[in-house]
Amino acid sequence: MKNLLLISIFLSITALTKAQTPITLDTIYANDQKNVALFFPEPIRQGITGSDNFVFTYNREEEQYFGLLQAKPGKESNLLVVNRNGSVFSYIVKYKEQLDRLNYFIPKSKSIGNEKPIVVDSAKVYKSKIKLGNEVYYYQKFCSFLLDRKQRIGRIKKLNEGIVLSVENIVFDKEELYFVIQIENKSTLDYDLNFLNLSVETRKKGKKKSLQRLYQEPVFTYNLPSKVAENETERLVYVLPKFSISNDRRAVLELNEKNGERNLKLKISHRFINNPN
Repeated sequence: MKNLLLISIFLSITALTKAQTPITLDTIYANDQKNVALFFPEPIRQGITGSDNFVFTYNREEEQYFGLLQAKPGKESNLLVVNRNGSVFSYIVKYKEQLDRLNYFIPKSKSIGNEKPIVVDSAKVYKSKIKLGNEVYYYQKFCSFLLDRKQRIGRIKKLNEGIVLSVENIVFDKEELYFVIQIENKSTLDYDLNFLNLSVETRKKGKKKSLQRLYQEPVFTYNLPSKVAENETERLVYVLPKFSISNDRRAVLELNEKNGERNLKLKISHRFINNPN
């Protein structure tokens, strides 16, 4: 009982310290020529900008997962977005004539908090941390095991200017899908990663055909590199909650280069997702 009390006090102090730590906000750039789309993990209930030279539009009548940001020349400001579940997202917004990025798929982990204070039972937190620690240990061991195997699910590969992106294997275990991914740099320049995202793409039917893409957030990543050196190969694993897709959908693995244009979009058929090893 004494040990549990000490743990409770420690967790309370840790939580208080974390709450007082300043949060560094990410920056989103926009202009008046193009729409910058922000996709959130939950439908948007409210979105506010701090200055009139920035406009954030979203569906106020029927809650949707995305909003559009535009900007006119002027001083930087901020954007505050509240999701339907109360999650709060905050960003610095700046005007920029030339935009490097038009779409932002925002994971739950980017939330700075919840609009309703959450009362935490420290004993439950302690138990959940033990459970989380066990899960992380299992993920690490199983990912390491998968990287040592030579098993392949099929030929899923994309090449662009010496950069080769491939999915070697997709494995189902317990309640997760494990994507074994390889990035090969056959060029003479190092490759700096900006992001590696997995999304599910839906084809909309009708006269105006369009694509709707929903970001899939990994629950765990293993061996994700920040750089792939010239003539080197990096292998990694993305762990995602189990999902399946219909034949009018496909998964898209998108590799984006930091300060570069060697970007790749690898399309993965529904048959690979629905029939993992």
